[in-house]
Amino acid sequence: MASASPPPSFNNPPGYSFPHHRLSRVLRDSTKTPLVLVACGSFSPVTYLHLRMFEMARDYVRHNTEFEVVGGYLSPVSDQYKKPGLLAAHHRVTMCTLATEQTSNWLMVDPWEAVQDYQRTAVVLDHFDYEINTRLGGVTTADGEHRPARIMLLAGSDLIATMSEPGVWSERDLDHILGRYGVMIVERAGSDMQQALDSLARWRHNIHLIHQLIQNDVSSTKVRLFLRRGLSVRYLLPTPVVEYIEQRGLYMDDGPNASAASGAAVAEKDKREKEKVECGSSSNSAASSSSAPCDSSSSSS
Repeated sequence: MASASPPPSFNNPPGYSFPHHRLSRVLRDSTKTPLVLVACGSFSPVTYLHLRMFEMARDYVRHNTEFEVVGGYLSPVSDQYKKPGLLAAHHRVTMCTLATEQTSNWLMVDPWEAVQDYQRTAVVLDHFDYEINTRLGGVTTADGEHRPARIMLLAGSDLIATMSEPGVWSERDLDHILGRYGVMIVERAGSDMQQALDSLARWRHNIHLIHQLIQNDVSSTKVRLFLRRGLSVRYLLPTPVVEYIEQRGLYMDDGPNASAASGAAVAEKDKREKEKVECGSSSNSAASSSSAPCDSSSSSS
């Protein structure tokens, strides 16, 4: 496990309240470790595969680990992600909320990341850890023992591929995400995970690979393409999401295709370049001071 970092400060928007109405606060099995799954993504729009990932992960946890899933969250990215096809955050949060509230009895949507500037995934996971374990006090057993919930990232195999790509994620944040929290990866049709996993061997014990028993290659990119061409997307998305899109004429004029992983890579590299410029400027102005120099390894997806 990675060493604990100093408690981060979080910029909560006015009126923000962390959603926990479906978070199980009492463990059913006191021999288990409570686990909260967090999926960060564009969700533009949210599809049935996004929701199925949580169900596959919960099945995997039940049959292969000593965890007990007590909650699941979709965390839509900020508008600053600047990915082609990225709809405004309020639309994406609303669609995710419609999907979870009307098709699930345990999934929730946290709008915190969506209203921030572009946030590193490490910071988003810290936010969940803080809200659930510090502010809410974690989870209790039937006999009243308090236990911290383990926060774990849930993602598709394209994310782990970007994590193994040199220069996209900082070593510091990889260690924070994969070492402290861990990740569950749902394979995508046609993906080859072995090379990516070999590059991340240091954290292999914290990377859980989930195989799709029924292959599903639905993607938001394909859905947007269907919508631009005037094709039906019913039964690819939850019905309330389809109706929301149709009523507002969304995605009729989309930008060039790009996967979520490529969007993350672009956003990450842009942020790293910006921080290098800011770091150089601040270092020059503080050359005579005793302040430590900027650490360019602190940025990540």
